[in-house]
Amino acid sequence: MSALSIGRAPNMFVLFVSFFWIGLLHKSSFAEGSDVLVLNTDSAFDHAVAGHETMLVEFFAPWCGHCQRLAPEYETAATRLKGTVPLAKVDCTANSETCGRFGVNGYPTLKIFRNGEEASSYDGPRTADGIVSYMKKQAGPSSVPLHSEAEVDYFINSFEASIVGFFSGADSLQLVEFLKASDALRDSYRFAHATDLGTGLKHSVDEECVLLFRPPHLNSKFEESVLKFSEPVSTSSVLDFIRDNIFGLCPHLNSENKDSLRTRDLLTAYYDVDYIRNPKGTNYWRNRVMKVATQFQSSGLNFAVANREEFQDELEEDFGLGRSNGGELPIITIRTRAGHKYTMQEEFTSDGKSLERFLENYFAGRLKQYIKSEAAPESNDGPVKVVVADTFEEIVNDPEKDVLLEFYAPWCGHCKNLEPKYTELGEKLSGDPYMVIAKMDATANDVPPNYDVQGFPTIYFAPARQKDQPRRYEGGREVNDFLTFLKKEATNPLVLSTQREDL
Repeated sequence: MSALSIGRAPNMFVLFVSFFWIGLLHKSSFAEGSDVLVLNTDSAFDHAVAGHETMLVEFFAPWCGHCQRLAPEYETAATRLKGTVPLAKVDCTANSETCGRFGVNGYPTLKIFRNGEEASSYDGPRTADGIVSYMKKQAGPSSVPLHSEAEVDYFINSFEASIVGFFSGADSLQLVEFLKASDALRDSYRFAHATDLGTGLKHSVDEECVLLFRPPHLNSKFEESVLKFSEPVSTSSVLDFIRDNIFGLCPHLNSENKDSLRTRDLLTAYYDVDYIRNPKGTNYWRNRVMKVATQFQSSGLNFAVANREEFQDELEEDFGLGRSNGGELPIITIRTRAGHKYTMQEEFTSDGKSLERFLENYFAGRLKQYIKSEAAPESNDGPVKVVVADTFEEIVNDPEKDVLLEFYAPWCGHCKNLEPKYTELGEKLSGDPYMVIAKMDATANDVPPNYDVQGFPTIYFAPARQKDQPRRYEGGREVNDFLTFLKKEATNPLVLSTQREDL
């Protein structure tokens, strides 16, 4: 080999590597005007996720309606998180190997990657604000180290609650457990820690402990703004402490925390809640709710305030409350874990007396539930009985009859395809005194809480004398499929209107 060829070899190698990486970069790029990284090949995916400490990746299909609705929120979040956490996306119709490798079987699927490895599924909100808030918690360490009193003050001055551990040194065994807890819970809460007890003197820290700081804008004379946890630290004990105290007496319900708050019986006051432009006016009504709430703290009912405009569509859909209801005053609703709903009919008074009366009537069982219902049909003699929310108890929960009930949506194509077969089934069983074939528009009527309806059509069988145990029908959609199922499950032998059975 000549001296010339030896001298050129390294340069040729560098040139080859350069072209290789340029090729990869070409396969992972930003679309024009977008801050979402598009990963176009399997090799580009591995390179991209390995090059970032934390990355959020959306696995999608171009035809997916949910993906299309997420797209603008995802784009906005990517722009706001630029320089903090990169957001990327993978088209699974063109990159099936990558999507298969990570078990993607529905769209959109979002996953969080750390240093090239899948860390967890993304279970946060699907709005831009929610994605930004959630992913900021994912960036950097799960617990922020604080070194001074000023840093503690800066950290807790947030619109979210803050959990701060104070420890005697970096070698504290309690600190090790606290960091395990922060790693496990970082998706939902903000954590920080200090290894000098002196940084917490202004908060009366004189031993190793964990403090929960409520958001400053929610501080109130009706509850403590700082709560202390001095028991031995473990992931489970810290989680229990946070869950018991994170929301306080009357939190601000919003799109990000509504799922957590609604796991309990909840009274909500809806009005012009705005802690940015009108904190004084916002707290004026919140304080009046809290004053009454203190009288019912041990009742098992929880309280919250919410921006009416943010939830107006939901108020109309779930409670029948339009924009004209209530005016400028708060409107009050209760939604229980069992799905029962109530609204306060009396006008909210500034002395809180109307709210007191409402709650007294609620706990005494004197309130009428709000149930969204269509009007019952004047005639209901067809082979398929029409059920509305107001007649559900009478028809579906008749203890002497088995009921096969279809929950449908008027716009649902599958429901329209099922209709003639379902009608034929009803005709075949029209002479059976113990069997009812029925249907209910689930978009216009409240669905009872023991029926899980997530798509259409959803069909349930409610057997006689077992109305608290309805069973989802998972069989075929032909008439004979239904008959085979009912012959097996019916409380009494089926009575068919014809002698011939096509089974």
